[in-house]
Amino acid sequence: MSDPFGTEERRRLRELTRAFVTNEVLPNLADWEKAGEVPRELHRVAAGIGLLGIGFAEEVGGSGGDLLDSVVVTEELIQAGGSSGLVAALFTHGIALPHIVAAGDPELIERFVRPTLAGEKIGCLAVTEPGGGSDVAGIRTRAVADGDDYVVDGTKTFITSGARADFATVAVQTDEGFRLLVVDGGFEVTRRLDKMGWHCSDTAELAFVGVRVPRRHVVGGFAEVMTHFGAERISLAVQAYATAQRCLDLTLAWVRDRHTFGRPLASRQLVRHRLAEMARQVDVARTYVRQVAVRVASGERLVTEVAMAKNTAVAACDHVVDEAVQLHGGLGYLRDAEVERHYRDARILGIGGGTTEIMNKIIAKQLGV
Repeated sequence: MSDPFGTEERRRLRELTRAFVTNEVLPNLADWEKAGEVPRELHRVAAGIGLLGIGFAEEVGGSGGDLLDSVVVTEELIQAGGSSGLVAALFTHGIALPHIVAAGDPELIERFVRPTLAGEKIGCLAVTEPGGGSDVAGIRTRAVADGDDYVVDGTKTFITSGARADFATVAVQTDEGFRLLVVDGGFEVTRRLDKMGWHCSDTAELAFVGVRVPRRHVVGGFAEVMTHFGAERISLAVQAYATAQRCLDLTLAWVRDRHTFGRPLASRQLVRHRLAEMARQVDVARTYVRQVAVRVASGERLVTEVAMAKNTAVAACDHVVDEAVQLHGGLGYLRDAEVERHYRDARILGIGGGTTEIMNKIIAKQLGV
């Protein structure tokens, strides 16, 4: 049986991604972590080599490819030495644009999709509200019809790339029910949020006060949000097992070189057994998530399996990053250690895109309990 992730085209995509990380990311990532964001120029560079548009059709300004190509890029960005925070910062359009593309309005595609995929604009998805958490159906941001416009009032929080965003795809309540609106500026960044991890990915609280938005900017409703959550959850699952694989690789190199009491760490049975368990969990998570991704890419509408994939990968990542820090000893606790960054970054993966508890709720519903 052929491996869909091992085709010649995807091998070249891996090489392209790894070269991008080597040349553009590794010399600068520490500075971006301190700055709290990646530069806009990085979006333009990624767009220039065709990386930013992976997974979006050429007809809307993308580079083509599908979900599996996006999986390849995410894997390689992290395993080449990047981070899940980098994925969040550079590929926020992966959650901001799909609703606009699916709506199919040529004017909105020209105005928002094409320039974003060209690295000229940055968009964000604004759903979560203070006090709302994962309760998407309970959002309170209102859009009141006024002639040909809506007038939007409300607050959104935990918005990835919100501090740099030129536009936002915003979840609102209208008299007609739940809607997604594309808001072209006019909102205020009330706070930049400092976080445990994902330091290079800016996160903000946004305020919408009397923001006028053309009614033709509606790009979907509740069903569309739920549909696109699946792709986001797969991306987070990929980030989880890719982070775990990177930490395993770093730890293997460390225990082979590190000597204690006259022997390399790798020679000790306890260490070898812990490494074996790390490797087992990474491989199980990668195998299952990839299988689910293949089915979704083929057109299957999976909900329960996506939830299982996310939780499986997050659990593996949680275990492996913790073990990686432990086996690195004092070095693993230092801010300059790569495993320390992955340890912090990994904590959001079981929260973002639907918490582990929400995923279990979905799974339990399928079980009839």
